[in-house]
Amino acid sequence: MKKPIVALIYDFDKTLTDRDMQDYGFIPGLNMTPEDFWRECNGMAHEKKMDGILAMMFFMIEQARGKSVITADTLKALGKDVNYYPGVQEWFKIINDYGKEKGVVIEHYIISSGLKKIIEGTSIAFNFKEIFASDFVYDGYGTPYWPAIALNYTSKTQFLYRINKGIFDISEDEALNDTMDERRRRVPFSNMIYIGDGLTDVPSMKLTKLNGGHSIGVYAEKSEGVRKMMSAGRINFMAKADYGKDGELMKIVKRIIDMLAAENELNELSHFQFDKSIMPPSTD
Repeated sequence: MKKPIVALIYDFDKTLTDRDMQDYGFIPGLNMTPEDFWRECNGMAHEKKMDGILAMMFFMIEQARGKSVITADTLKALGKDVNYYPGVQEWFKIINDYGKEKGVVIEHYIISSGLKKIIEGTSIAFNFKEIFASDFVYDGYGTPYWPAIALNYTSKTQFLYRINKGIFDISEDEALNDTMDERRRRVPFSNMIYIGDGLTDVPSMKLTKLNGGHSIGVYAEKSEGVRKMMSAGRINFMAKADYGKDGELMKIVKRIIDMLAAENELNELSHFQFDKSIMPPSTD
């Protein structure tokens, strides 16, 4: 019998890391502070009425002009400077092993408004089945010259459906929008666990929760933001951003896996009995 897949889906900035990815190496390389960079970027977006993620991508290129070189390779190299919350680097193996013990296959995904190339350069990138994030179109020299994709608050939600249906090519829209029987979907929403930290995750967290999945809000020190999401019914759980083996987050995720393993076993039995019930009666 094919083992069910449980998908753990993460935002990146301030969910797995303690700062925005640009804050580690890119912004200091411009001789700017993160506070100044983001204030000017957000001011430009407001003035020109731009989507915030497109504004960030444009502003990065503009600020780097004459100061540093942006290419696919230099962006990827910035990934090595990223710093994680406690336990993140060990988290994936622990969860994978636990899923195997419970009879389910664990898959990890990123859905981030940040830059895909930086995430691909991190020490944890190999753990993810797919990294869905904002990216540029690059010329033959690796220089970015146009946005390929920008993931904002609401566009993040389409990638939940891509995971659900197993359609990972972002240029493939027709198959994504085609009707697909629930039993043929690769990862049911009920088998999804979404982990995020803030407002850019709210639509995806709520969509996951409304479709029977589980959303977890994480916080570093101040919990006011996730408390508001919890009280508004947008998430199922909240926990400190400690991914260690003894942390509350680990306990919550393991309990969800326990429940999903049992539910999937019962669902398989139900489907088997349903299929058997509609077969012609034996003539023996």
